[in-house]
Amino acid sequence: MTWILVFFPALLAGLIQGLTGFGAVIIMMIFFPSILPMAQAAGIGGIIMLLSEISLVIHYRQAIKFKRVLPAFIVYAAVATWSVHLGLILNTHILRIMLGALLIALCIYFLSSKSAGSRHYPWYVALFFMMISGFFNGLFGIGGPLMALYFLSLSKSMPEYIGNVQIFFLIDGFYITSVRIASGILGTQIIPYVLVGMVAAIIGTIIAARLSARWDLATVKPWIYRFIGLAGLYYLIF
Repeated sequence: MTWILVFFPALLAGLIQGLTGFGAVIIMMIFFPSILPMAQAAGIGGIIMLLSEISLVIHYRQAIKFKRVLPAFIVYAAVATWSVHLGLILNTHILRIMLGALLIALCIYFLSSKSAGSRHYPWYVALFFMMISGFFNGLFGIGGPLMALYFLSLSKSMPEYIGNVQIFFLIDGFYITSVRIASGILGTQIIPYVLVGMVAAIIGTIIAARLSARWDLATVKPWIYRFIGLAGLYYLIF
């Protein structure tokens, strides 16, 4: 039963991330805390997706724009490094409710406003997205939804969006994993979970790559917004 709770969520996570650009750890964190401590569950989820992210980065490498990715990552990582340790002293349940309410509000806004998805955010809104995403990534391993919105607002095509958001998450995955290892949160005992999960995630990513080749960004955007709303609903309930 334990391995089913690793393999199936990781398979679904690879499929979701390959189609929407984010959401893998959200899916895995529905299941993993039932078999692992919260901090370890978040860390394992991030490691499992590394191979899938590498494959997506290679596939969309020509569309990647590092000038957009690196400044965003510096802000995001600075906040995530600080917040990794806060889960021990903060009321994380209240924080999850706040994040859930924010994501649902954003989902409603983007689905109801036809022009919202094509706007470029002012620098202070983009900075807010980076900081909030980094904060919740350090706590729960979940920083994707707002960063997905940020990159989505700057992208003109599906390859550009997927390429940029995946290289961002790949860099973040290596960095925040090293922080968790240095902090003693992750050790060698997680290796079997990671290997099983990686195999499943790669299968899901391959399926997603074949499906997404038929879609353009305009088709995918509403589904990305809906998934952000579902993520917010999950945070409110669990």
